[in-house]
Amino acid sequence: MALQQQLKQKNTVQLLNLAIFLAIFGFIVLLYAPILLHWLDGWLNKSISIEHEYFSHGIIGLPFAAYLVWLNRKKWHRLPDTAHPVGAVLLTIGGVFYLSGVPEWVNISLPTILAGLCFWFKGIPGFRLQAFALLLVFLATPTAIPYLLVPYTLPLQSFIAGTAAFILNQIGMEVVVDSINIYVNGKIVEVAPYCAGLKMLFTTFYVSLMLLYWTGTLSSRRITTWFLSFALIISIIANIIRNTLLSFFHGTGNEAAFKWLHDSWGGDLYSACMLLLLVPLLNWMNNYYSTDPEFEPEAENVG
Repeated sequence: MALQQQLKQKNTVQLLNLAIFLAIFGFIVLLYAPILLHWLDGWLNKSISIEHEYFSHGIIGLPFAAYLVWLNRKKWHRLPDTAHPVGAVLLTIGGVFYLSGVPEWVNISLPTILAGLCFWFKGIPGFRLQAFALLLVFLATPTAIPYLLVPYTLPLQSFIAGTAAFILNQIGMEVVVDSINIYVNGKIVEVAPYCAGLKMLFTTFYVSLMLLYWTGTLSSRRITTWFLSFALIISIIANIIRNTLLSFFHGTGNEAAFKWLHDSWGGDLYSACMLLLLVPLLNWMNNYYSTDPEFEPEAENVG
């Protein structure tokens, strides 16, 4: 009889916790659905600010984060219900950010509140369980980081301009470089700060993290370090080739191809093809290090 009462009390507590969780989840959806739809519309239709377009990788990252949370649901329920004071702090900060009305703060309130909920319901173990999903949400949240980095992209702009000019010179075109400006047949192409490849670098880093996690190799420092390094190099090379093509199209008067690659879906297609190269690269690295006698696999990712 006592056992039945304990089971009944346990089921009642579980149902109560589930009801509270669903209520909070519904409340979060009501708060952030308009913001998420605004991000999605801006990323798809390029109707959002240039800085916020740098986070368009959230189109694939946010659903993937939600999928990871779903996969971890059983582990989440098995964790003891232990509230951590950090949860209350983060929830308070997130609430203040949301109510401030400042766009940047409202945006950053989303990962702040989600992290706070993890600490509030399951403590540190809950946060660790959802850490990677929270990281994906944070890295997909539009902030002012691209705007802050723009003043420091001049060396990269100059390098891209010089390299693109060198390539075009090799195919017999008359090209002159002036700092970040490329003159092709008398027509100027500027390697502007937003053409320096920051968006491609952001997306490459983000997708690389997703691939490392999905293949279970994120726990290997050696593979992670080398893969991210090669991925960033590939991104820079791809951006140099893109700027070279843009200069070629503009210099030869092929404005339709220029606009297709620069402003239309051609740029997205080009980026997608570049990102696909990361898959065989990671597979090769996994196979190479798995046969390396000095390589010792580390513990599997608990996420």
